[in-house]
Amino acid sequence: MGFSKCIGSQMLEKIYPKNIFTFKLIFFLLMTGLNLVNANTSYAERNQHFHENVLLFADEVIYDDKKGIIKAQGNVEISQAGRIIIADSIVYRRNNDELSARGNVTLMEPSGEVAFANYVKLKDQMKEGILDKLLLILNDNSRISANSAKRINGTRTEMNKAVYSPCELCPENPDEPPLWQIKAMKVIHDLKARDIAYRDAWIEFYGMPFLYTPYFQHPDPTVDRRSGFLAPSYSNSSSLGFELTTPYYWNISPEKDATFAPSFYTDGGAVLSGEYREHLGNGEIRISPSITYTDKLDDDGNEINGNEFRGHLFSDGHFEINDIWEWGYKFERASDDTYLRRYRIKSEDTLLTNPYIEGLNGSNYAAANAYFFQGLEENDDQGQIPFVFPLAEFSHISKPGWNGSYRTLKTNLMLLQRLEGTDSRRFSIEGSLHLPTKSKGGHLWTGSLNLRADLYHVNNVINRRDPLANTSSGLTGRIRPTALLEWRYPLIKRQKTVNHILEPVVQGIFSPYGGNPVEIPNEDSQNFEFNDSNLFSKSRFTGLDRLESGPRINYGIRYGAYGASGGRTTALIGQSARLKDDDTFGLGSGLEDHYSDYVGRLMVEPSNYFSLAYRFRLDKKTIEARRNEITLRGGPDYLKLHLGYALLDEQLSEVETSGFANREEMVTSVVSKFTDFWSISADLRRNLTGSGGTVSWSSGLKYEDECFLFVTKYGRTFTRDREVEPDDTLIFKVLLKNLG
Repeated sequence: MGFSKCIGSQMLEKIYPKNIFTFKLIFFLLMTGLNLVNANTSYAERNQHFHENVLLFADEVIYDDKKGIIKAQGNVEISQAGRIIIADSIVYRRNNDELSARGNVTLMEPSGEVAFANYVKLKDQMKEGILDKLLLILNDNSRISANSAKRINGTRTEMNKAVYSPCELCPENPDEPPLWQIKAMKVIHDLKARDIAYRDAWIEFYGMPFLYTPYFQHPDPTVDRRSGFLAPSYSNSSSLGFELTTPYYWNISPEKDATFAPSFYTDGGAVLSGEYREHLGNGEIRISPSITYTDKLDDDGNEINGNEFRGHLFSDGHFEINDIWEWGYKFERASDDTYLRRYRIKSEDTLLTNPYIEGLNGSNYAAANAYFFQGLEENDDQGQIPFVFPLAEFSHISKPGWNGSYRTLKTNLMLLQRLEGTDSRRFSIEGSLHLPTKSKGGHLWTGSLNLRADLYHVNNVINRRDPLANTSSGLTGRIRPTALLEWRYPLIKRQKTVNHILEPVVQGIFSPYGGNPVEIPNEDSQNFEFNDSNLFSKSRFTGLDRLESGPRINYGIRYGAYGASGGRTTALIGQSARLKDDDTFGLGSGLEDHYSDYVGRLMVEPSNYFSLAYRFRLDKKTIEARRNEITLRGGPDYLKLHLGYALLDEQLSEVETSGFANREEMVTSVVSKFTDFWSISADLRRNLTGSGGTVSWSSGLKYEDECFLFVTKYGRTFTRDREVEPDDTLIFKVLLKNLG
């Protein structure tokens, strides 16, 4: 340990300093200052002495130079090579480099572990030795207690008759066993390999033996990633039978890993699935495949002759090219329509493949995308599903110029193809000039002038006004000027506990009628809905294929109340008016007449324990709800409630042959954490239309503490899609911390 290198030949005979702090400081200087005594000592030698130095603090020190023995008592603290020992007393024998410590011994390792013992005998810079009645606290606060232990080379601790557990002891009854623990005749903690190994071991729950193993090993808490089996999961369903999934994690390198998760079903065969992840220098990639070889089934779920391979492949990636440009992709593909739903992998109706590249440089943005779809519904015809390659766009916002005015430029290029049906190729360019200003009285004005031109080349476009007529092909286009003037007048009232903002808004938009000839197909604006989010939009369509035409006025009023403690309430209600009807909007859209329906929202969030969001569309004549969306969340941890309700009236598209029927749905859930560790949950989804009913429901029970996780969930789905029938599922999962 090198005490002599620090103290030299000085003799201290039973020193009792009156000022303990002064003694400790003097002794510290004596211990460390000798590196400077010999001016002829080289820097390398002095540096070596410095790292081998031992710092000793104590209330009383006795040094016998003839016998080479140092004794210290009272609040003893020794530090060497990053290790620290605290004890009531120590004895150091210089001749054989041996240190003994007794009474409330604490040994702190450089790795962060802390060991407590009644008696410790160490040598070779505290790397070798024995410990009696050991309690070892690891980095994650898990503990190992042992009757005795042996330290080897500072990197290995062998403990006899030891107990390991990451569970906290009950404060009221600390003598009771923890929730689970491992008892072993020998436990070996290898700091170099970062492993904890057990020989002749029992896993116990509440002190009762549960499972015996002659040998067991797991990583210590310093390991972030390590190859090995993960916690298995169990489930049972009426369609697939009993399921066992046993994941295996493979730590390939610091930059890449993989998880293999084979699932075995008593009524569904075996599904081999997994996930590969890699972080590259400029991005990351993820690949998730699965495959099974199982009996062929007809649409009713009955077995037919033969077997078949089924599976899927999902992947996504994101990569940076430089500070401006990045590219990536999303890939989704399944072997057939029902595979993903049958094995509960994904419940989407459409799979998307989307490679892209985009760049952002100041106020300039450019992007190019491609879209490929796989339809999974029974009536989908893959030949009529479009693919888009490419969809390119560019936008530019100029710097503010005269009186705050600025310019914008947008371009868009789309090539949409089908194997069967309509093709559409479009180039669009749009330029705008915007002038925001504010009057002395606080009135906010915004004016803008806009000019947009669209050029199309199309094939086989069906006449939406006369579907039986001949289809259209060739070049077509349009030019559309638009002027906009918006007025806002925010009124603010400040109070001690709340601030109020009331803001009327009026927006006038002037553009020619028409602009939607039958030769232009509607490919990107079919998903249309009039609501509070697009009340003040220049065009309420989601894409570029459709234009909102004619002079119109949008008006409404906004309100907000903002509390000093963070609570807030906001509201909006408004309407749109036009001089003439616009047959571009389908029946039931709320925009087909001179005056639109009323749209608005109410958001109430007085605290973290309650929030209400209400969005609505009210009939302009009867004030009856044509659209209601309510989301309610509230309650503390011991009882959290969530309620979602949606009512959407029937709406037809512009051709009056498609759209959606009445939809009314309710989703509700409750989670109660009724103790620090136990919680229960339940959820329900119901279709409230006349032909509807319960879509799904589930309930669950969960226990989670610092060392143990138990989850069970039971539920039923009522949907049916060919071989996928209504299904009852029971899921069961147990996780022991550090063991999986």
